[in-house]
Amino acid sequence: MEHQGRHALVTGGNAGIGLAIARSLADDGATVTITGRRTDLLNQLAAEDDRLHALQMDVSDEDSVRQGIADAAKARGPISICVANAGIAEGQPFASVALDDWRRMMSINLDGAFLTLQSALATLGRDDWGRMIVVSSIAGVHGLKGAIPYTVSKHGMIGLIRGLSEEYMGSRITFNAICPGYVETDIVTNQAKAIAKRQGITEEEATAYMAKGNRHRTLLQVDEVAASAHWLCSEGARSVNGQTIQIAGGQIA
Repeated sequence: MEHQGRHALVTGGNAGIGLAIARSLADDGATVTITGRRTDLLNQLAAEDDRLHALQMDVSDEDSVRQGIADAAKARGPISICVANAGIAEGQPFASVALDDWRRMMSINLDGAFLTLQSALATLGRDDWGRMIVVSSIAGVHGLKGAIPYTVSKHGMIGLIRGLSEEYMGSRITFNAICPGYVETDIVTNQAKAIAKRQGITEEEATAYMAKGNRHRTLLQVDEVAASAHWLCSEGARSVNGQTIQIAGGQIA
């Protein structure tokens, strides 16, 4: 129960990777605030597990993030652990990307991470213990064909934690990025449907195509990503700072 008495906040904590991380932190004693846009689902999860606390929040809306995190900290204490996980994954040929598409991706993925971390840090003192994590992507460390805005947003998240790790160097707060490959979640399921429709193949073929994007040609499971977050939040990882933890079944060039 390493995190007994600590307050963790996980954006996009109502499903997939975010929910797996939230439950892992709760298993280790933390009180966990989970955020998302679907109030009904958040409330259902909180009703099923009294360690989880629902917070309706839109990471692309500054007022929603700043007020929501301030309210969560007032109710359950400073945000000692913050996992900026909320995001979207969409792809299309670069030539067809409209400026609105670009701005929407940056607003949710990159602006959302910025607002989340800045608001969480505002609840902590300089001498406080803290773990700040962003869920980036393998697309954050190398290019991804057909998903340029997504790739740029995920690269930006890594720049964010690298800069913060330097700015807070010498404090007890660390900043790291988890960079998973293709994970078996609703996002991948939806991507498979889109790819199947666009390329005239079956959804099973589209899923297999994405699995090949991982070096071991197998979709990742959410518990693998949650385990990495769990380790980064541990005392044993206190000197791991400004790093990108790649999870993709092998080395990524």
